[in-house]
Amino acid sequence: MEIFIVVALAALTVAVIYSAVQAGKAKQAPLEQAPTGLAPSVDTASIVEAVKAAIDVGAISAGVQGAVESQMLKTASEALANNNEQAAKQANERLENQGSKIEDQTKLLLQPFAAQVEALTKQVSALQETYANEKGTIETLANQLGGLQETTTSLRNALKSPTARGSWGENQLRNVIRIAGMENYCDFTEQFTGNENERNQRPDAVINLPSGGRIAVDSKAPLNAYLRMQEATDVPTQESELKEHARVMRAHAKALADKKYWDQFGHNTPDFVVMFVPGEGFVADAMKADTTLLADALQGRVLIASPVNLIALLLTIAKGWQSHKLNEQAEVVAKLGSELYERVGNVLEEVLKMGRAIGTTNTAYNDMVASLEGRLLVTLRRFKELGVVQENTPIKEISPVDKSPRPLTSPEAQKLDEPPKELGA
Repeated sequence: MEIFIVVALAALTVAVIYSAVQAGKAKQAPLEQAPTGLAPSVDTASIVEAVKAAIDVGAISAGVQGAVESQMLKTASEALANNNEQAAKQANERLENQGSKIEDQTKLLLQPFAAQVEALTKQVSALQETYANEKGTIETLANQLGGLQETTTSLRNALKSPTARGSWGENQLRNVIRIAGMENYCDFTEQFTGNENERNQRPDAVINLPSGGRIAVDSKAPLNAYLRMQEATDVPTQESELKEHARVMRAHAKALADKKYWDQFGHNTPDFVVMFVPGEGFVADAMKADTTLLADALQGRVLIASPVNLIALLLTIAKGWQSHKLNEQAEVVAKLGSELYERVGNVLEEVLKMGRAIGTTNTAYNDMVASLEGRLLVTLRRFKELGVVQENTPIKEISPVDKSPRPLTSPEAQKLDEPPKELGA
C-alpha cells in the first residue's frame, strides 16, 4: 500500500509542475492582451484534470484494495495461527486431563477383568501342571495298551488252534468255579468218567449238589467263524461269519443234548447240562444272529452259559451247600451245647467246694490266732518279764482274717448248694 501512496504523490507533483510551466508561458505574452488592472488567474481546473489524468484512481483503488486484503489476510492468518496455537494448547491440556481420567476409569473397569485373567492364569498353570503329570500316566497307559494289544493279538493267533482253544476254555471254567467258591464241590475231567451205551461221557466238570445229584458242565469254544468275522472288513462277510458262528453253537448244543449226562447221576440230578462258553461276546453275538438259539437249546435240556451266568448258578448252589452243612452240623452243635452246659455245672460245683474249704480254713485260722493270743503269748511275756529275752525284741502281732470268700449268688450255684433232700421227705 505504501508503493501506491508514493505513486499518487509523484503524480500529484508532476501535475503541479505542469501547471507552473503553463503559467510561466502566460506571463510572457503581451501585456496588452491581459485585462487591465487584474493579475492572470491560475487554472485550477486544468490542474485537477491533470492530476486526475496522472492518477489512475481505479488502479490505486484496486491496489489499495489488494493491499488491504493482503494485510487483512496476513492479520487474519496471524490471529488464526495464534488462536490455533492457543486452542491446540488448551486441547492438549484437556486431552491430558481427560486422558488421565479415562485411564483411571479404564483401570477401574478393567480391574475385575484383571482379577479374572489372573485367576484364569493360575488355572491354566494348574492345568498345565496336571497335564504334565498326567502325560506320563497317559504314556504309561499307552504303553500298557500297546502291550495289551500285542497280548490280544498273540491270544487271537493262539485261539486259532483247536487244542489251544480247548485248554483256554477249561482254564476259564476252573477260574469261574474258583471265584464262586465251589472248587471243593466240583469234580473235573480227571476225576470223573461216565459211561452210557458203551460210550465214554467225559464232561469237563461235574458240580455236586447237596441233595446228592450232579450237574455236568462241558466247555465249548467254537471261535473259528467268530475270529473270521472280527477280521472281516465288509458288512456282508461279517454277517455271514456271525451266522456261521451261531450255527456251530447250535450244533454243539445239539451234540450235548444227545449225550444226556443227567441219566447217569440218579433221580436227584436236574435233567439238564451246562454248555459253558468262555466269553460274554461269543454268546451274545451268537444269540443276536440266531434269536431262537437259546430257546431251542433249553428244549434239548442244554443251558448255554457265559462266565457271568455260570457264576450266578454256582453261587446259588454254594448257598445251598452252606445250608446243607448247617443242617448236618446242627445235631453236633446241640450235643456240644449240652456237654458244655454239663461241664459248666461241674465247674460251679467245684467252685462251691473251694468256697466252703476256704471258709473252713478261715475259721480254723481265726481259732488258732485266738489260742495264740490267749495262751501262748501270755507265757512268752513271762519270759520277757524274767529277763530271759531282751527288752527290744518285739513280739509280732498276728491279726485274724475277717474276710469271708465271696459267695456265688447265681441260681445255678444256689441250686447246687442246697442240701440233698432226705428220702421219703
